[in-house]
Amino acid sequence: MLIVAGTIIIDGEKRRQVEAAFDRMRAATLEEPGCFEYQAYADRKDPGTFLIFEKWDGEEALRAHFTTPNMAEFGRAMAEAGVTSSNIRKFAVSGESPVM
Repeated sequence: MLIVAGTIIIDGEKRRQVEAAFDRMRAATLEEPGCFEYQAYADRKDPGTFLIFEKWDGEEALRAHFTTPNMAEFGRAMAEAGVTSSNIRKFAVSGESPVM
């Protein structure tokens, strides 16, 4: 299993535009084989910061995701949103269990 997590920083004035793009992307991505979770959260204090969280079955599913038309559309939307930086990483997970 893979966890993808990180941040994307955009022009804060384009927050609504980015939220709409994430909504479209999430709906399409959750239909992809191997995608268990796909979320983007807007930072409550900084309108230009989004937190990303994804959960994938494995590398093959994640790689296939990057070739989808919805990913290409999302990339165009992010370019229009004035992304100033991003720091997104993938983590290989060997198992999971409740925190407590």
